[in-house]
Formats: sequence, structure tokens, C-alpha cells
Amino acid sequence: MKISRIARIGAIGAVAALALAGCAANEGGSGSSDAPTDSTLSGSLDATGASSQEAAQQSWVAAFQTANPDVTVNYTATGSGTGRENFIAGSSNFIGSDRAFNTDELAKGGFGSCASDEIVEIPVYISPVAVAFNLDGIDELNLDGKTLAGIFSGSITKWNDPAIADQNEGVDLPDQAIVPVHRADASGTQETFTKYLSAVAPDVWTYEAADEWPLQSGEAGDGTSGVVDAITNGSGYIGFADASRTADLGQVAVEVEGEYVAYSAEAAAALVEASPLEEGRSDHDLAYAVDPAAAPAGSYPIALVSYLIGCVEYDDAETAGLVKAYFQYVASAEGQDAAAEAAGSAPISDTLRDQINTAIDAIVTE
Repeated sequence: MKISRIARIGAIGAVAALALAGCAANEGGSGSSDAPTDSTLSGSLDATGASSQEAAQQSWVAAFQTANPDVTVNYTATGSGTGRENFIAGSSNFIGSDRAFNTDELAKGGFGSCASDEIVEIPVYISPVAVAFNLDGIDELNLDGKTLAGIFSGSITKWNDPAIADQNEGVDLPDQAIVPVHRADASGTQETFTKYLSAVAPDVWTYEAADEWPLQSGEAGDGTSGVVDAITNGSGYIGFADASRTADLGQVAVEVEGEYVAYSAEAAAALVEASPLEEGRSDHDLAYAVDPAAAPAGSYPIALVSYLIGCVEYDDAETAGLVKAYFQYVASAEGQDAAAEAAGSAPISDTLRDQINTAIDAIVTE
């Protein structure tokens, strides 16, 4: 994986104290980054899934492999939908996914990567989904949910439409066509965004929340990179993507409780922290029930909660040990700080970390 020098330094520094020993190895010990590792882990993991996690995964993989030089972790950003398909097919040891498996999928089972139908789902990547645009000379716009629903459903087609202009006094909006961009692939980021639209503007966005785009209009991009590239190269384009990938584009501040809130890791975390876990799941299946319509003041209402998903039981004990150790590192304070530096995500709280570590402990390594 390619990783910037700054991200690599930050990631390696974040785990300088992690001297891993055995399958329980990721609890971290003392020592300096110059000291030899005591890790006895070896082997390789193949993983696919959420492209939103790509920058974070680069930092996690670099740090974990530095602490465990005989381990290789291959993470390919295929998109969440493909990742879940691969996990069912048995071709990925673990996956990243921008949503947990739903209850119908869990009841069906048949996870080919696992020795049983019991799985571990942990929310380790919390990030705002930015609404980004490309308009010459305009860096920020204020938009409410009803207006965003109109733009992406196709009922608002010009940038100088009164619905936009009334929320942006003093901004010279062009008489230019709006080109909304969505994901071509099944995506948890897309489901997060459509869930927001259906929750806050159901009279305008009359579709269910879904990881696949329900309309034929607009332009489609493959993965997060495809969406960002389309917006970057298209004047008048607007789309949604993990905020870590949109820094060079114009940004939408979204209306919440009468105020416009720009995205930030802290504002996204505030939404998630106000949300309950879904009912009826096991202690090792931590899926959040986020309701954008109930976003508290000051929070950012389009927040992605992205998961690592693995098996409670694997056919191979070595694979189980590697997955467990990797999950433990990702959930650690060091791992979360590395992701925040590399991707701008919101580190999980200590309370959530305790729940996540309990879930990880369910992975059978003997």
C-alpha cells in the first residue's frame, strides 16, 4: 500500500509502544521505536471492503506490520457491498463495511469466511460524510436537508435556484446546471447519505435508505475515488464522500436545529454518541442505530459509522489470532489516533472501546 511519509511516521509513532507477544499480542508494552519487536505473530490476512476506510487502513496496516514484521495485511478498497459479498463467499478473512450486516442477512448466515455463522462487527471508523461541490469562486454553501433532497432527486436543477440562493445571501450563484454525483457501486457511504435524505426530507426524497442509488439520473462514480474525481473534474458537480477525501473541494454546511454545521470529526462523533446500539444483537455485534432526524444541535447529521467485520470462529487458529490482534490494534487508542491523523476520523470513546474489546474477545483463537 502507498502511504505518505507523514502518515507513515504518525502511524509508526502511534504503535512504538506496541511490542506484541503471542495471539493476545496487541495489548502494548513498553519500549521505544528503535527496540526490536517481540512479536511472535506471522502469516498474512486478505481483506476487502469500504473505500471510506482506505486512508485509515493504510495507517493501520503500516503500523501493525511495523510492530509485527512477519505479518502481511492486504486490504483492498473494493467498496462495502463487494466486501460483504466476499465475506459471504469466503474470499476475505475480514472486511471493512460502511454498514453492519442487517438482521435478515444475519438470519440467513452462510458466511464462507467463518467456521460458524457467528460474526464480530465493531464500529472503529467514525467520519463525517461530506457534501462536496465544484463551483468557481465558491468554497462553502449553506444547505438544509430539503434542498439537498431536491438537488439529488433532480427537482432542483440550477445553482441559482431560489431554494439555494435564499440560504446563501451575498453568494454570487451561477445560472449553471447542477450535476449530482452518486456511487455506481453498492456503498455504505451511499446508504448513510440516503438515510439522511429519507429521514430529514421524506416528502422530497421518497426513496428508502439504500446502499444502491435508486435513480437513473445524475452521474455515477466507482468508489469514493470515482465520486471525488468526477466532482473535481466537473464544474457544477456536487456529490457525497468520506470527508477525508474532499478537502480540496467546496463544502456544504448542513442545517441542524436552525444552524448550519460544517463537517468535523467532533461534530460527527456527537451524532453517533447520541445514538443507541441496535436492539436484538449479541455482545459481539455492535451496530449503531443512527437517526439523522434526531441529530442534536451542533452535531453533523451525516456521519458514517464504518465497521470491521470478522468471524467468531475460523477454520485456522493462526488466521483467528491475526484477525484478533489486528482488530485489537485498530480499536486501541494508538490505532484510533493514527486513523484520525491519516483520515480525519473521530476516535472512539473509552466506553465504546470497552464494548469493542469485549466483542473482539469473542474471537476463538484456540
